[in-house]
Amino acid sequence: MVNLTYDRAALTAWFRRWAVQEVSLFGSVLREDFRADSDVDVLVRFLPKAELGLWDLNRMREELKQLFGREVDLLDVKVVERSRNYLRRAAILQASERVYAA
Repeated sequence: MVNLTYDRAALTAWFRRWAVQEVSLFGSVLREDFRADSDVDVLVRFLPKAELGLWDLNRMREELKQLFGREVDLLDVKVVERSRNYLRRAAILQASERVYAA
């Protein structure tokens, strides 16, 4: 991971609050072309007990933007795994790097 700074304790608390089981990063944040204006691509798997409402992913994205201090693309791994676009699905899942597991 290239030059991504964040408050580890605040991020861990965020994972617990949202019942996150696993977090992976993908995209430019894992490559040398990651820049100051790059966004962070986040792939999340939730614990079975997680109860998400209609707007929760949007709220989560906004909270992550504050924690990382940059734009965030947030994807639920279940949605990616069910994607009909097998090329995009493979690109995301194969290039992701797990950074948190409950």
